[in-house]
Amino acid sequence: MYIPAHFAATPETVNCLLAKPGAANLITMTEQGLLATLLPFAFNPGVGERGALQAHMARNNPQWSSVPTGEALAIIQGPDNYISPSWYAAKAEHGRVVPTWNYATLNVYGELVIHDDAGWLARHVRHLTGLHEDSREHPWAVDDAPEKFIAGQLRAIVGVELLVTRIEAKEKLSQNRSDADAAGVAAGLRAGGREAGAAAVERARRN
Repeated sequence: MYIPAHFAATPETVNCLLAKPGAANLITMTEQGLLATLLPFAFNPGVGERGALQAHMARNNPQWSSVPTGEALAIIQGPDNYISPSWYAAKAEHGRVVPTWNYATLNVYGELVIHDDAGWLARHVRHLTGLHEDSREHPWAVDDAPEKFIAGQLRAIVGVELLVTRIEAKEKLSQNRSDADAAGVAAGLRAGGREAGAAAVERARRN
């Protein structure tokens, strides 16, 4: 990934994007060519030397059984937004402005490990479900469903674990603009209901 120095993500951003429940595109190079699947994941910092992204995919998905050549790659996206040049203070000053796109992203590389056993999968889906359900007023739990039904669902999936070897991290959040321009971007995003994008611009400014 091309990362100019002023767009290098902070360790705080890396940890936040890893820890926040979300989805990542898992990409592998195989004898059949490139394969990719969008998967919900959970980051486990206690696995391997640098932690692991843990997920699952349908058993019928050929990606898990196609041996990858070299490292696998998971791409995690943070907030991303179109940035209008009309939000810049510089537009009124000299007009030399153009549209751009703000975003934060991680390229997570590692060794892909397959888990085809019910015990690992049961622990994984319970943990992943908890990440998304525990904060709800009426959380759903795996054990709310019939045991035989859950057993059948587990047989239909395979666990995939990316043992992290390296991470490339970038956040392009108007760091190369003036304070006035960045404030205009945050205000414009917030006015359009893009609170996460606005907060990211303000956080990057403070850092």
